[in-house]
Amino acid sequence: MDETQNGRTSLAKGAKDIAKEAKRQTAKNVSKAVDRASDEYSTHRSYNRFQNEDEEDDNYNTYGQQDGHYADNAGNDEDEASSDATEGHDDEDEIYEGEYQGVPAHSDGKHRDGQVALGQPVSDSLKSRKELENERQADEEELAQQYELIMQECGHGRFQWQLFFVLGLALMSDGVEVFVVGFVLPSAETDMCVPNSGAGWLGSIVYLGMMFGAFFWGGLSDKLGRKQCLLISMSVNGFFAFLSSFVQGYSMFLVCRMVSGFGIGGAVPIVFSYFAEVLAREKRGEHLSWLCMFWMIGGIYASAMAWAIIPHYGWSFSMGSAYQFHSWRVFVVVCALPCVSAVVALTFMPESPRFFLEVGKHDEAWMVLKHIHDTNMRARGEPERVFTVNRIKIPKQLDELVEMQNESANPVLKVLFKIKTELRGIWLTFMKCFNYPVRDNTIKLAVVWFTLSFGYYGLSVWFPDVIKHLQADEYASRVKLHNSEHIEDFTFNFTLENQIHRNGVFLNDRFISMKFKAVTFIDSSFINCYFEDVSSVGSFFKNCTFVDSFFYNTDIDDAKLTNSRVINSSFHHNKTGCQMTFDDDYSAYWVYFVNFLGTLAVLPGNIVSALLMDKIGRLSMLGGSMVLSGISCFFLWFGTSESMMIFMLCLYNGLSISAWNSLDVVTAELYPTDRRGTGFGFCNAMCKLAAVLGNLIFGSLVGITKAIPILMASTVLVGGGLVGLRLPDTRANVLM
Repeated sequence: MDETQNGRTSLAKGAKDIAKEAKRQTAKNVSKAVDRASDEYSTHRSYNRFQNEDEEDDNYNTYGQQDGHYADNAGNDEDEASSDATEGHDDEDEIYEGEYQGVPAHSDGKHRDGQVALGQPVSDSLKSRKELENERQADEEELAQQYELIMQECGHGRFQWQLFFVLGLALMSDGVEVFVVGFVLPSAETDMCVPNSGAGWLGSIVYLGMMFGAFFWGGLSDKLGRKQCLLISMSVNGFFAFLSSFVQGYSMFLVCRMVSGFGIGGAVPIVFSYFAEVLAREKRGEHLSWLCMFWMIGGIYASAMAWAIIPHYGWSFSMGSAYQFHSWRVFVVVCALPCVSAVVALTFMPESPRFFLEVGKHDEAWMVLKHIHDTNMRARGEPERVFTVNRIKIPKQLDELVEMQNESANPVLKVLFKIKTELRGIWLTFMKCFNYPVRDNTIKLAVVWFTLSFGYYGLSVWFPDVIKHLQADEYASRVKLHNSEHIEDFTFNFTLENQIHRNGVFLNDRFISMKFKAVTFIDSSFINCYFEDVSSVGSFFKNCTFVDSFFYNTDIDDAKLTNSRVINSSFHHNKTGCQMTFDDDYSAYWVYFVNFLGTLAVLPGNIVSALLMDKIGRLSMLGGSMVLSGISCFFLWFGTSESMMIFMLCLYNGLSISAWNSLDVVTAELYPTDRRGTGFGFCNAMCKLAAVLGNLIFGSLVGITKAIPILMASTVLVGGGLVGLRLPDTRANVLM
């Protein structure tokens, strides 16, 4: 009798529990429907709906049968319920301020072996690849909305500013790398005795290294993470940049600078992808534009250091005749300092939480987001504020077929296999950039990057060379002519500069501790003359005759004696190697100062683009800036003097910088997270390819014609700007 009574009591209790749970679920469904309806009219949406959907599925599984009876804990009252994810939760998923939060447990929706729940979805193994990809796409869209809400809760504060300056150092290193090539090129080629056939390779080889580096590191960052790839790429750049300052051979110097460029090539695609993923939508355009200022700072830093270091050859030292360390090498070492600083600072920053979520690392992403939230709240003076996120949507992870390597294989083969696997993964991700719906955007972005870079880098080479050409014409117009002079028993111990001597006779003369600068002797005779410690720059002896003359410690050799005769004369202890040429040449200061002004001219454009990026839109700024830059090229027709060309250089740089800033923002926002680094790296690789072509094409036209460079630059800039206007507007987008 007692057993019957107890059974009825248990049955009644179970029925009450079921009724109570059904009532609770009904109330939750109604509440959820109300929340969703209100969300459509509210600008500040809550991420609670993402949590409730997962909790709803978990609550249905709470009432499971064990050995034919209801579990004792299945009938707990609502007041006794607690969250599985964090401590301090009540029924409404609210966190009591000051409570400790544990790392929330992420449920992947899988059941243990041998268990099949009634009404559960079909197993992934039974679904087609297309169905799995559609599910992942739906998860991505849901995650994008939730992640935006999470970043709004984390706020914008100390953490973002810390990362801003760290990534700014990396971007500054990229700017330095671009400018250091042009500044050391004349000195390096002269110091290493580079023939004219090898001149100019340094600029092209560095851009080629940056092109391959942008594609490789950008793609690898989608596989290994933003921080890790940026650390490795910057370390490669810093090491080989430092090493290049010590090598003596030109070929080895080219190799070091190429590998250095390969390393720094990853800076731009990774930096913007990394920073965009920790910014809320309303802050993204403005603060990515502010970040672009560090590229300008890098150019100013390189110009100032070149101005202060390279012309001062008293800073150099030598170890015998085989090792020379001139001041331009000191400049290369100094230019590596921003890269070293970026590597050190980057070690203290976390990985991108958006990347962690993309690869299914829920707990790691949650910890980083909590760190961002707590850092910003402490800086605001609100340390008691608690991070209220307990679950984050994870996109469905699709299994990829990979080839397995034998564990007993040779270590070298293992490394090669690993490299092959990573390269294959990068290529597959790259091919996804040409899948619908991002295919058209990839093609348009590549066109805009190529045209903007071709015009910018092409004119950046053309402007300084035109200024040098104008300077050379002015210098040549001031040449002093000496005809049929006869100088006997005279000592030259001063510098001869910018002179032409024809049919002269020098008898018993002494040339001691002096320099020839741009001096040409034509059909002249030197009889019983003495040359000691003589340096010559741009000086030649054409159809001259030397009789009974003596040369000691000079750099006069066969290359400078053009069709000349040497009779009963001797050369002793001739200077070997190439001599640096700018001891008293103040044109070096002028070149660095012009580049300094051109770089500084982008400051107003940087400020304007940062303030207006979110107001007038990315596309309007991109297209407008490129069209105006193309139109400004037509004013080059009036550039007949140095001052006018410098003004046009500053105007062009100031107008084009807004296009660069907006293009960086649009590229970071258009690509999904799983291919953002790859897509950005491909676009940046197109940029460097255009830089190589621009240097070669525009450089070959200096001093020949103005029409072709002007028309070419105007056409590509205007055309690229019109293509940029066809890109989708990303101002209101959340990061996919």
